[in-house]
Amino acid sequence: MANIIRISRELNVETHIPLFDLGKTSPTTREVAEVVRQGGADALSGAVRRADAARYQEVRCRSALNEVKGMPFQWTLNPYRGCTHGCHYCYARRYHTQFELGADDDFASVIFVKTNFVAVLRRELQSPAWRGDYVAMGTATDCYQPIEGHYTLTQRALGALHEFRNPVGVVTKGPMVVRDKDLLADMTRTAGCTVCVSVPTVDEDAWRQLEPGTAHPLQRLRAVRELVDAGVRAGVLMNPIVPGLTSKPALLERTVKAAADHGACFLGCNVMFLEGGTREHFMQWLAQNHADLVLGYERLYTGKYATGAYRKAIAKRLQVLRGKYGLDGRGSSSKEEAAMPPVIREARQRLLSW
Repeated sequence: MANIIRISRELNVETHIPLFDLGKTSPTTREVAEVVRQGGADALSGAVRRADAARYQEVRCRSALNEVKGMPFQWTLNPYRGCTHGCHYCYARRYHTQFELGADDDFASVIFVKTNFVAVLRRELQSPAWRGDYVAMGTATDCYQPIEGHYTLTQRALGALHEFRNPVGVVTKGPMVVRDKDLLADMTRTAGCTVCVSVPTVDEDAWRQLEPGTAHPLQRLRAVRELVDAGVRAGVLMNPIVPGLTSKPALLERTVKAAADHGACFLGCNVMFLEGGTREHFMQWLAQNHADLVLGYERLYTGKYATGAYRKAIAKRLQVLRGKYGLDGRGSSSKEEAAMPPVIREARQRLLSW
């Protein structure tokens, strides 16, 4: 196929040659990467442009359960690659470079949909080699981004996990998660399920700048309330805390208080980290929108993480706020934690520290 593309260009052939003879079969992710390498994102002739202006390319995956290293969890599930939320700080931006795509606009405008995801997951869950380990879902790109309403891959994957009584933790910024509240509540009562709704800040100005494609923070917090009322163990991840933009003491307190007011069972937080394509994208965005912060960032981020002293100071302040608003693990929630199998309890705590 690559030779066809090259020869066509050399001969200046005007006739349109489809890059994929799809029929009933989507291309593999490896085939997609090769096509993009040869002709850029515009070469994805099979990608469908929808009302949100993003293009969606259906692909086939070889595996659904993904073993990861260097993360606080061992297994992840991500039915989509790329995310229309377009958060400027998102560490998953760098993963788009694996498809020969950019970590900038391509990340939010070219989305890969793993159409065989649920079938592959069921096969893996049935394997004698699978031990029923805790799985973190939606950690690379949001599993409840708007396109989930069309494909329902997340909903059906959760159904498979529930069928096999496999514990899971879900991370999302998408209020669509309430669509599955009954299923998630049932999973909470059986094998174990935790839903972490990401709300880095309730400040509207910071939200509009940093998370251009997401739902309003209060809409996400209302989703937390609805999930908790349905019996789901749901809480808030204030991830990431963005130095100089969401880290002001008064703003941190407003966000923690809002999480408590909406019934969050827990609150996790971590300071933004920058690596790979995400670092380049974020620093370029910062220079264009907050030039006065660039020098401070260069001093704060000499490596992937902010300095240890800064992270400790933020952690100390958040610990005080957790205690003030009852999100420090005391009360009935701690009893529920104690009753869980140790492996699930430890996995949930690692997810919150992510």
